[in-house]
Amino acid sequence: MLYPWVLAACAALPAPDPAGERQEEAPRVRLPDDGEGVAPTMPASPSSAAIEAAPPPAAIEAVLPSAAIEVAPPLPSLHPVTPVVAPADLWERMRRGFAMPDLDNELVQQWERWYAGRPDTLQRMADRASKYLFHIVEEIERRGLPLELALLPFIESAFNPQAVSHAKAAGMWQFMPATGKLYDLKQNAFRDDRRDVLASTRAALDYLERLHRMFGDWHLALAAYNWGEGNVQRAIRRNQAAGLGTGYPDLRMPDETRNYVPKLQAVKNLVKDPQLLGVELPVIGNHPFFDTVRIDRDIDVALIARLAGVSEADFRVLNPSHNKPIIMASGTPEILLPWDNALLFTQRLRDHTGPTASWTAWRVPQNMSAAQAARHLGWDERKLRELNLIPPRMQLKAGSTILVPREGKLDRDVPEHLADNAQLLLAPDRPAIRTVRVKVRAGDTLAAVARRHRVGVAQLAAWNRLGAGARLRAGQTLQLQLPVSKSAKASAKPAKAASPSQATAKALRTKKSAGVRTAQANKR
Repeated sequence: MLYPWVLAACAALPAPDPAGERQEEAPRVRLPDDGEGVAPTMPASPSSAAIEAAPPPAAIEAVLPSAAIEVAPPLPSLHPVTPVVAPADLWERMRRGFAMPDLDNELVQQWERWYAGRPDTLQRMADRASKYLFHIVEEIERRGLPLELALLPFIESAFNPQAVSHAKAAGMWQFMPATGKLYDLKQNAFRDDRRDVLASTRAALDYLERLHRMFGDWHLALAAYNWGEGNVQRAIRRNQAAGLGTGYPDLRMPDETRNYVPKLQAVKNLVKDPQLLGVELPVIGNHPFFDTVRIDRDIDVALIARLAGVSEADFRVLNPSHNKPIIMASGTPEILLPWDNALLFTQRLRDHTGPTASWTAWRVPQNMSAAQAARHLGWDERKLRELNLIPPRMQLKAGSTILVPREGKLDRDVPEHLADNAQLLLAPDRPAIRTVRVKVRAGDTLAAVARRHRVGVAQLAAWNRLGAGARLRAGQTLQLQLPVSKSAKASAKPAKAASPSQATAKALRTKKSAGVRTAQANKR
């Protein structure tokens, strides 16, 4: 049942427009051109005439009892607005992304004191990190990972991409050769991607994500990154069998791994609150240090440096995976240059005329010494050895790929299969050896025999399994291992078979000489 006052209120409202039975589309307001040649439109807001046509609140209040009017409370904001303040520097940006649980023990405090007491070491590490850290932070945030991981190269390599451990781990993220291959980090005669800034960072984060999925705990994932996932799994199983805890502090592990997470936590604490620990962090701006530039042809490092206006040393700091004077576009289609120099390089390369590369790759067709390879190429042996890191007394094996001057038939860019898979295969450059047997003369000693054949006494004794002071007897046979001389090689070659004409002539000569001897015998 409707109350009479409700009906009266409805009667006070203005009558609808007879033409209003059909709702018309609201007029649309034209916006400025968006750059594509088409101006988008949007519904117009109510006109002032329409607003004035609405009944004033006083008219409703006049017919509705005050008790019937309830004012709704304001709706709570579903998304509270937080003032957005850009990070002051990269350290502040990292602090906002720290998300790992903290570790607090004596080892952490010990490493805090160690780092805080070495400001020069911190400064050197931060100077190196300033070139790479922005890229690492960007990649970690893109994957939604905790930003403590950006501090890991401080622990692994002090942010030195050229670092090599005693176990042959290399690069900023310290990949072992086998693990690097597993994560598609090329390691060949021309480059080592374990040192590459972009490739090694991608591989390290892939590996860390996999370890975290495996263990479900960041501290255990970090222990596995340092010690190996198999070792951590076995340590967990041992503790489970013994009824012990399976967290990072509970496991038995080597000292290096035991200190690994505490070191990272100590560096995190220094970054999180440097004033508390009496540390002053160098400023690292929250902006990229380098830019990526694509190349589509082989190009000398010297030319890159000249066109970009940087030194070769600075170029190699950003491109540390390359150890040769050329960048091969088929294997490395991108290079890194300081942000301001990248555009300069691109402009100058576009205007550059003439060749861009002085070197190319050559696959050795057969086993040969460095001297033989140099003669084949018409090049200097010393330069060939230095450029390709060929040690003394070593020869190149068939299938080796070396860098050579780009000229003549070798004037071409390096194909992808060589740029990605080139290997330097070496073997000892020993002369050919022949075994010679000699008879001992009466009164001979080891020293006398060795002197006669120009070999060492110790060598002679070793070849014959004799002691250095062994006594010899006349007629005894000794073996000597002597290099094959050219004359010996020539004498060792089998005689060529005589041709039919030669054989016939020889037979006639033999027959004639036999006839002469017979005639002389008859005369006698």
